[in-house]
Amino acid sequence: MLDWNSPIQYLKGVGPSKAAQLLKLGLGTVGQLLEFFPARYEDRSMLKSIRQLVVGECETFQAQVLAVTVKQVRRGLSILNVLVGDDTGAVELVWFNQNFLRKKFKIGLTVVVYGKVERQYNLKITNAEVEVIHEGDVFEGRILPVYHLGENVSQNMLRQLMKQVFALNIIIDEILPEEIVDKNKLMGRSEAFYHIHYPATQQLLEQAIERLKFEELFLLQVALLQIKSEKQRPFSGVKHGVDGDMSRQVLVELPFTLTAGQQAALKDIKADMEDSQPMQRLLQGDVGSGKTIIAALALIKTVENGYQGAFMAPTEILAEQHYHTLAQLFAPLGIKLGLLTGSKTKKQKAEICHLLRTGLIDILIGTHALIQEAVEFEHLGLVVTDEQHRFGVNQRARLQEKGQEPDVLFMTATPIPRTLALTVYGDLDVSLITHLPPGRKAIRTFLRGPEKRAAIYQFVRTQIEAGRQAYVVCPLVEESDKIDTQAAVQLFEELQAGYLKEIACGLIHGKLKATEKDAIMKAFYENELSLLVATTVIEVGVNVPNATMMVIEGAERFGLSQLHQLRGRIGRGSHQSYCVLIAHNKQSETLERLKVMTESNDGFVIAEKDLLLRGPGQFFGTRQHGLPDLKIANIVTDVAILLQARSAAQQLIHSQAVSHELQKTLLERFGPDFVILHN
Repeated sequence: MLDWNSPIQYLKGVGPSKAAQLLKLGLGTVGQLLEFFPARYEDRSMLKSIRQLVVGECETFQAQVLAVTVKQVRRGLSILNVLVGDDTGAVELVWFNQNFLRKKFKIGLTVVVYGKVERQYNLKITNAEVEVIHEGDVFEGRILPVYHLGENVSQNMLRQLMKQVFALNIIIDEILPEEIVDKNKLMGRSEAFYHIHYPATQQLLEQAIERLKFEELFLLQVALLQIKSEKQRPFSGVKHGVDGDMSRQVLVELPFTLTAGQQAALKDIKADMEDSQPMQRLLQGDVGSGKTIIAALALIKTVENGYQGAFMAPTEILAEQHYHTLAQLFAPLGIKLGLLTGSKTKKQKAEICHLLRTGLIDILIGTHALIQEAVEFEHLGLVVTDEQHRFGVNQRARLQEKGQEPDVLFMTATPIPRTLALTVYGDLDVSLITHLPPGRKAIRTFLRGPEKRAAIYQFVRTQIEAGRQAYVVCPLVEESDKIDTQAAVQLFEELQAGYLKEIACGLIHGKLKATEKDAIMKAFYENELSLLVATTVIEVGVNVPNATMMVIEGAERFGLSQLHQLRGRIGRGSHQSYCVLIAHNKQSETLERLKVMTESNDGFVIAEKDLLLRGPGQFFGTRQHGLPDLKIANIVTDVAILLQARSAAQQLIHSQAVSHELQKTLLERFGPDFVILHN
């Protein structure tokens, strides 16, 4: 008797060879086969005739193969033409350099064609999806599932296997609590699996999709909320007292007033710190929104309560900048700071570790050097991790383990759309700083082609001659430090010899030693250099208020969120700032995407657009969070279902009614690593 966990090889017609081919698609068991959801559907009960096809639309139609030809246009380029037709007309199907497809087509065969219809003298489809219809094929004349295929795996093979599974009446257990199914008016699980693969009507298909999306998002939210609940279990962490003299004094002496968003975030953080449950909070704010001062005020609170603080940053440049910024703020309070980075000498590291261990350093700022075994705190009360997504999960955890359940504050300047935050950070409390401090002028952003470079760099020169400073960011050629370095060096030499001759320029990239980077950044910060040519090493944490100009070469090679991060290096002073995106790719889709940057300075608006364009898997590398792949739900487009599922998950966790069966499903679905990754 086959069940959900039975190997797929036990199905009729699946021998070792086919089983190996299916395994490449991740299909090793009956359950994995059933969860291999269709990529799309063809409604063959409503197939169009060729006469009804609409130019410019993706259409599906049935026809016969009329002719097959291959033309060798020139060396390295061949064209396969397949003419198909019905009683109302004909369509030319075209493929380039895919001669191997020729053997698929024989004159007289019936085919179902899917693709975008064009008209060049006659109707034509390039790179169409074509399925040959053989006698006995399943699901003819109805809504037909279309799957993503692997090598030697056909649509018909998958459809025959699905048909066989349902014919065997394999038991598909309900895993959602009955009251949740009823309350949310969901289709039963077994019925949903049947109709997702074998839909009788469009309405039943939609109900099946909704049910399975809800289930997937519900399970993920229950898992995340359980982790959050575990972190808030009733044990005593660090309990801070209400604000003391230090906290009150620094707020009075600040040369500016906190924005409403900063005040709200600080209120959240203080409430967490004054609670005995360990804080696990994400502080999210756009570039320049003032997250660092909020972290500083939290660190002051932990020091005045007799604890130590740790502040971890992803780069030495950023760590040193935080150190100098906080040193000025903390000096009148008598708070003692330490700086620990990889470039410190062995003797310097040993001295810092001794002072920390004996309580003579109140706050230690540094890079991942903070997690080294030799680093011991006397009494760690608060851990702050800046640009936390740039650290591995284990790195963050190891820093927390240096104290007895310290409060933890994560910070990110990467605006994360709410749907992604609820999924990636579903186990954290989130505070947002949504507005920039007063006095900041919106950065004016322009999109230009390379033919405008002379005028662009003349404007850069004008800005520099007016006393301002500028960045030029070289394109991300590919994920290679070596190649990016070569690109940066070449661009630097071109500018020095041409447009920016006699301008004091610096060059910074990932291959430079830390001491070299620091020296260049210091020279730029102190206005000894007027222009900095850089790779994305400057994306995070460089604060030069006098820099008002940024040129980004090859802007199409960056994601929107990364462009926004880079742009955030300017616009930090009182002068008007300008960002020019030079795009070498003139495709309309590319220009439309980059146009978003010229229309908005709001990081959250840009992040939403970036997420829609690139998908959650590519959004600043969310996979590092241990976020499982979603098989059917989409956290970008399925917002309503996500919120509905989260609400149901919250009610279940609150009622402490997670059944043994559901717990078993969570473990099978996510595995123990998911819990570890989020702790």
